[in-house]
Amino acid sequence: MATPAAAPTDHSHAPATGKYFVPAPSAWPFMLTAALVTCIIAGWGYLEDHSVGPIPPIVGALAAFYIIFRWVRGVCLESEGGLYNDQVGRTYRMGMAWFIFSEVMFFAAFFGALWYAREMSIPWLSGEGTKLATHMNLWPGFENTWPTNGPKALGGKFETVSAWGLPFVNTVLLLTSGVTLETAHHALKENHRKVCIFWMWVTVALGSLFLYFQATEYLHAFHTLNLTMHSGVYGSTFFMLTGFHGFHVTLGTLMLAIIAIRLMLGHFKPDSHFGFEGVAWYWHFVDVVWIGLFIFVYVA
Repeated sequence: MATPAAAPTDHSHAPATGKYFVPAPSAWPFMLTAALVTCIIAGWGYLEDHSVGPIPPIVGALAAFYIIFRWVRGVCLESEGGLYNDQVGRTYRMGMAWFIFSEVMFFAAFFGALWYAREMSIPWLSGEGTKLATHMNLWPGFENTWPTNGPKALGGKFETVSAWGLPFVNTVLLLTSGVTLETAHHALKENHRKVCIFWMWVTVALGSLFLYFQATEYLHAFHTLNLTMHSGVYGSTFFMLTGFHGFHVTLGTLMLAIIAIRLMLGHFKPDSHFGFEGVAWYWHFVDVVWIGLFIFVYVA
């Protein structure tokens, strides 16, 4: 069994039996959590007009990128060092499959909240389908319309983001990125490394462009449409769904860039490249979630 390490290390040790690789204890997960929480608190402060200043988000972001680099480097050294056998590969696949399943349930909860607000909560508040006239005492005159900023319109009047502007452009970008990623995958399986690297960087560029357009959309929503997280249930569900998806696109783009760099370093083989496949699974999941967002948040 591996002995505890005093500080995070890039190298791990196989057990004495040699049957299954056991990594050494590492503090990277805890340290990355602390860095990300710092970024989240800074982002929350900015959105709620309680700014904590520029230093915490900068320090948190730099720490997160450094930790991710060192952590990923350690995993790459383990993989390229021949420490993983077939059993490790199977557990990696099972772990990634369960991770994506948990992400499906994560977004299902938010889609469920959107459905509940639109199909149940708002109609009840307007008196539809109720035998008791409690809505007359609570919110008289409230109408069953969507989008809504709720009774009393506490967030003020707002406009929605047109589905056929930047959201449609972003839909095309993500769908195209799925095609370029699969093109890169087939090139890798056929041992055409240069072609694979080219299409991987194209995929990274498409993901980055998506994030740029989403940031532009958010600025337009905040400053021109008065659509914020204070805009009732519509504003909160809109930014919750699109914001978490944007976070996943950010993470996916970072992972794609890491895979592209590893390909340039000569990593992966045509018949052994689960690191590539795992990231591809994640990216296709992100694509599918966005299609649901585009339909049920922007169009419907």
